[in-house]
Amino acid sequence: MQRTCAVLCVLAFAANAPADAVDELVRKELAAQKVPAIGVAVVKDGNVIKAEAYGLANVELQTPATRQTIFQSGSVGKQFASMAAMILVEDGKLNLDDPISKHLPDTPETWKEIKVRHLLSHTSGISEYTNSLNLRTDYTEDELLRKAYGFKLLSPPGEKWRYCNTGYAVLGILESKVAGQFYGDFMKERIFKPLGMETARIISEADIIPNRAAGYRFVRGALKNQEWVAPGLNTTADGSLYLTLDDMIKWDAALTAGKLISKAGYEQMWTSVKTPDGKDQGYGFGWSLGMDNGHRRISHGGAWQGFSSAISRYPDDRLTVIVFMNCAPARSAISPGGRPGKLAEQIAVSFVPELAPKSGDKEKD
Repeated sequence: MQRTCAVLCVLAFAANAPADAVDELVRKELAAQKVPAIGVAVVKDGNVIKAEAYGLANVELQTPATRQTIFQSGSVGKQFASMAAMILVEDGKLNLDDPISKHLPDTPETWKEIKVRHLLSHTSGISEYTNSLNLRTDYTEDELLRKAYGFKLLSPPGEKWRYCNTGYAVLGILESKVAGQFYGDFMKERIFKPLGMETARIISEADIIPNRAAGYRFVRGALKNQEWVAPGLNTTADGSLYLTLDDMIKWDAALTAGKLISKAGYEQMWTSVKTPDGKDQGYGFGWSLGMDNGHRRISHGGAWQGFSSAISRYPDDRLTVIVFMNCAPARSAISPGGRPGKLAEQIAVSFVPELAPKSGDKEKD
């Protein structure tokens, strides 16, 4: 009995030591970057070691952030759009090699060679819509699609890798048409509800949403509220989700357990795309893929409307770090603002020291 207690005490101490280090790292980041709130979850060996929020969810109301605080996903939402596509594939309603013209009306001739897998892997050649649209115009899905059709392709489909929010916005519209329902409703029915992600949902400015955080940005060093974006542009599949730490913990557990889709589906999602020049692009379907000192990393970051986020999964180390911030990304290394990727990296190192970047390695932002 004494031996058992001693072992449990040692294990508890081992878990608490890096968990205490997380507190220190987060508080340093709050002070250094002046971010109003940071939410952090750490899962190690299937156990939730840390799930806590720090700072203020709403600065004007002085509302403390909590584990239940709802943050915006930014592009972390792309992994959910990717999962929705893979579910439709396994339902037999979609094929990765389908030309998107099979499912979308009036596709321009220049888009005829674009396949579903090109949208998922950022190899469609479509140009970036966030640089071309009036973000205060409330486009319908069909209007947004027609706008996208007018964009010039920057390269032939499949030839080059270029991160593209437009591709994922188009993907969401395609998923809606294939599923026969709004893609956000499809995700609620096939992803969020089955996994018990009770607060995960599409963004809505109009709905009453308890525990919703406010988003912020820095303008010439002064904290400001997020910029207003038309409601329709806050429902697209390139991001546009509300999530809590608990939602993401359940999501991570589902990924680890291989729920929702087959093992083969996960392998496709987490296999890096290669361009015709033979170069491995370090991106699968909605996920960045890489190695940190020989340790496999599956990750993604996000930033949108006064929020920034990151999830870093180290499957071989059985470690996941999730970071939410209610502040737009820092504009430079010395400016205030969100640095979720860097914080996630620091937290990961506190649990697995071998992940520490070597001298000269590029820091995550």
